[in-house]
Amino acid sequence: VGGKVACVEDHFHTMSGRAVTLRIYVEPGKEPRCAYAMDSLKRAMRWDETAFGREYDLDIFMIVAVSDFNMGAMENKGLNVFNDKYVLASPETATDTDFERIEAIIAHEYFHNWTGNRITCRDWFQLCLKEGLTVFRDQEFSADQRSRAVERISDVRGLRAHQFIEDAGPLAHPVRPTVYREINNFYTATVYEKGAEVVRMLTHLLGPENFRKGMNLYFARHDGEAATIEQFVQCFADVSGADLTQFMLWYSQAGTPEVVATGRYDARAKTYRLDLAQSVPATPGQPSKEPMVVPLAVGLVGRDGRDLPLKLGAGRAIEHGVLILTEPADTFVFADVGEPPALSLNRGFSAPIKLSANLCVDDLRFLAAHDADPFNRWQALQTLATRLLVDNTAAMRANSAARQDPGLLAALGAVLADGTLEPAFVALALTLPGEADIAREIARDVDPDAVFAARRGLQAAVGEHLAETLLHHYRRLSDSGPYAPDAVSAGRRTLRNTCLDLLAATQRADAILLAARQYQAANNMTDRMAALSTLSLSDVPERAAALDDFYARYADDALIVDKWLTLQATIPEPATLDRVKALTKHPAFSFANPNRVRALIHAFALANHKEFNRADGAGYDFIVDTVLALDPKNPQVAARLLSALKSWRVLEPGRRARAEAALRRVAAAPSLSPDVSDIAQRALAKD
Repeated sequence: VGGKVACVEDHFHTMSGRAVTLRIYVEPGKEPRCAYAMDSLKRAMRWDETAFGREYDLDIFMIVAVSDFNMGAMENKGLNVFNDKYVLASPETATDTDFERIEAIIAHEYFHNWTGNRITCRDWFQLCLKEGLTVFRDQEFSADQRSRAVERISDVRGLRAHQFIEDAGPLAHPVRPTVYREINNFYTATVYEKGAEVVRMLTHLLGPENFRKGMNLYFARHDGEAATIEQFVQCFADVSGADLTQFMLWYSQAGTPEVVATGRYDARAKTYRLDLAQSVPATPGQPSKEPMVVPLAVGLVGRDGRDLPLKLGAGRAIEHGVLILTEPADTFVFADVGEPPALSLNRGFSAPIKLSANLCVDDLRFLAAHDADPFNRWQALQTLATRLLVDNTAAMRANSAARQDPGLLAALGAVLADGTLEPAFVALALTLPGEADIAREIARDVDPDAVFAARRGLQAAVGEHLAETLLHHYRRLSDSGPYAPDAVSAGRRTLRNTCLDLLAATQRADAILLAARQYQAANNMTDRMAALSTLSLSDVPERAAALDDFYARYADDALIVDKWLTLQATIPEPATLDRVKALTKHPAFSFANPNRVRALIHAFALANHKEFNRADGAGYDFIVDTVLALDPKNPQVAARLLSALKSWRVLEPGRRARAEAALRRVAAAPSLSPDVSDIAQRALAKD
């Protein structure tokens, strides 16, 4: 790497006592913003020694951060290359989310030293061997550095928002693809995030002790080699004695398995019968599927909120609290169950599946209040909200009144009032399912306008119902002290800003004023951006004033200007498309810089579901025009942008036809790059 750079240097002593020089190279003047990245690197190095027994092997480790980069980062041995947005941070310039991403990505690239570099992939088809495994490792690092419950929920939200959609559409592919036209297009959520979930399932199937033994054997057996998925999985089979032949289907079959669970309590026999059935939907090139190995962490929750003992009848064993479903259908009967339990299944999201269980509203409310598993406690609230939002989306399409659910509002209020819960968890519990989540649940003839209206209406209802309590917590969580990026402090800010957002959803003038005041008084970027984001959702004078002020404050900092561009691209109102087009001509924007394109145009296409999916198709036309203009200059960025149309088949007929026409316009264009042509052709291919 050549260029005019400044260096920040530190040192690390490995577990065997060797001294390692650490250097981060950045553009001159940006050195003070490297401190958190350096601290994250040292914590990642120590964690890898403790959690996986992996010691760094060179005398120097370097990172160079550049502002013009197609990717997030690259794990070149001893000299990682980073997009500077994942290195540079200070309280005044970066949000809590930025700090957390820096921590995770620094760790991810460092962990590649063993899972990617010292043991690499035999061929491109094994890409998930290094990426899925390393994502799992960085997720575990973040869970140990922060809150395991909060990180798990956040990871699953991301998986569902991106990978589940990929698995359900024309771009679906196995974790290990068997064919590719352009390998750049397989750096996907399936290879990375679903790949990580497949590795995680080994911990549930075999237990943490056998998992660690399997990893140790993998490192010892294949150090210095180019390995395959089969060799990786064989290590776990060898240490545990388990037959993992069927488990390999997770690498070869595309699609998200669907599991239906039906539970029945027999008071006379004091048994609880759980019937499970699984199926894997057809995906491109794979019309029929074999049953998968599905590890389902389970709990039976008694009336006092405590887990009941798990004892399977008929001589069947349950290890690590996990049921293992291997057949298309199976029945598990729990014995000595003294009372009707509430079923808590797939705890911790032990398998990346869609689960449908016969849980009534009362069961879900009970689990939301009492489940010992924080993931399923959150999931119960999400399920209640999703059911209501799906109903209300249908009502919006029919021009009918939205249904109210006092029970859901009471359950949300109870979580907010529970002082034993982490603030970050409470914030996640109060966050309604996103528009993509609702659309995924509806699955066909989706009207994004109706989805948005249903969700915004429920946000307002929550804000109105809990207004007094939300305001109390907003004031209680105020912090005038110096900013700290640790998980506890970040969680308090997240909950406070979630309260502000729900209050402002009511459109009450006092809530808008609260956001405007927070914007002006904020002593850190997290609170300032949160207030500005809240204001951006309302067409009020305070919004325009704050947006103008924000640019005036930070016009000279490209990474902060990116935040300003993204906020404007994601405003859910009809004027946004014209605003985005105008911003492409703004002096701060350049099509030549990938970060600018992602900040403005990708944000519009991927995060503004309502306006990208305009009924007149203008959003699709704009994105296609941009893809065709970008393709000759940066086909990777263009192909990622075109993938925003991957879910076009689930839209209602009018939008579906316009989206298909837009894709066909791309496919028919001359001289397309393999990157863009591949996406267009697969998106249009028949199921």
